[in-house]
Amino acid sequence: MPALTPVPTRPVSTYPPPLSGPYADLEPLSEDKAADGKSVVNPPADKPSAAYEQFTAPLDNGVRGGFDVHIYHDSSDNEQAEYARQLRERIRREFPELRMYAFWTIPIGPHPLAMFEVNLHTPAQFGAFVPWLAIWRGPLSALVHPNTLPPSAPGGEGEDDDEGLRELRNHTERALWMGERLELSTAIFYKMSEMKRQREAALNA
Repeated sequence: MPALTPVPTRPVSTYPPPLSGPYADLEPLSEDKAADGKSVVNPPADKPSAAYEQFTAPLDNGVRGGFDVHIYHDSSDNEQAEYARQLRERIRREFPELRMYAFWTIPIGPHPLAMFEVNLHTPAQFGAFVPWLAIWRGPLSALVHPNTLPPSAPGGEGEDDDEGLRELRNHTERALWMGERLELSTAIFYKMSEMKRQREAALNA
């Protein structure tokens, strides 16, 4: 199997602090224990988090969907390929509302193995499908990566204007893996960035 994908690293100071906005400058929470003697008691909220209803910004709540799920198989392994085909059909039957694409028998794009793709458009879809897949993916690895908006789109504020760098970050730093983590061909994202720089240089020449 391919090796791990190196995840680009950056200083912690470049990330927005979790305790910002309405959570800034509040009194520290207590560490009082709940009745089970292990978990802590959390303060009540006025209403549930908006993240239950829509993906948090800058995730895409539109046509593309907030998350892609890529489910991989080794096309040289007949048993694994057949399992992947059956899994894809099961998903189409049990989750017909989810958008799906072709069953690839060769690697494409940054993906190191053959795969098929599922899109998740709502937190409800994510919450139902990802736990289901944890049980039913069998021997297959799955990449769950976010799709984020450009800074020019409402909700995309703070994201990088460079699509290649956004895609690189979403496929590595922000990605979730189920099963064995595989090495992606991230060169395609750097190529996207370089093409953007070349276009901008040509326009400014």
